[in-house]
Formats: sequence, structure tokens, C-alpha cells
Amino acid sequence: MRTLCAVVLVFEAIVIGLAIPIAINLEGADPAVAGGLWGGMALAALLLSGLQKHTWAHYAAWVLQAGFLFSSFMVTGAPLVAIVFVSLWVVGVIMGRRVDAIRAAHEERAEQEGAEVGGA
Repeated sequence: MRTLCAVVLVFEAIVIGLAIPIAINLEGADPAVAGGLWGGMALAALLLSGLQKHTWAHYAAWVLQAGFLFSSFMVTGAPLVAIVFVSLWVVGVIMGRRVDAIRAAHEERAEQEGAEVGGA
């Protein structure tokens, strides 16, 4: 799960970073606000992508998703992009948990077969 979530965060950081000049040039947003808010969010997404092995970082990334969704209303069209990334995040969590469960079951089965072969 953590790997899928980290990948989503990296791509999200790129998109958030690319939204800064759009907010400034097309929407007339204050450069300090757009750069500070979304630049900070892009940096946080990159940092959190590398820290996904920690449970707190995973929950912090949920907060980042909400922040991106709410702040996306600064730029026309950005809410759609935010919805796509929140959806990717949710799908990454769901599919990642399924993969983790399958992997754990496979490892458990391999251990049981190894014990049967070793004990026979």
C-alpha cells in the first residue's frame, strides 16, 4: 500500500508545482500566496512520499489530500485535478491493502509449506 501511495504523492507534487504559475498568470493569484501555499504542499507531498513507511506520514498525506482539494478552488479547473488525485489516493490505499493481504497470505502459505517439507 505504501508504495502505491508514495507514487501518487510524487505525481501529485509535480502537478501541484505546475499549478503555481497557472494560478499566478491566469488567475491573478498573489505569487506569495500561490507559491507559499502550493509550493509548501508540493514539498510536503514529496517529503511524505519518502516517509510512507511511517503510519503518521500516511495519515498526514490524507490531510494533504484534503488541503489540496480545498485549496484547488483558487484556480479554474484545479478542483477536477484535485478530485482525480484524491480518487487515485483512495484507489491506491484500497488496492494497496489488497496487495498487502495477498502478499501476507502467500508468505504464510510459503512458510507452512516450508515447515511441512522440513518436518517430513
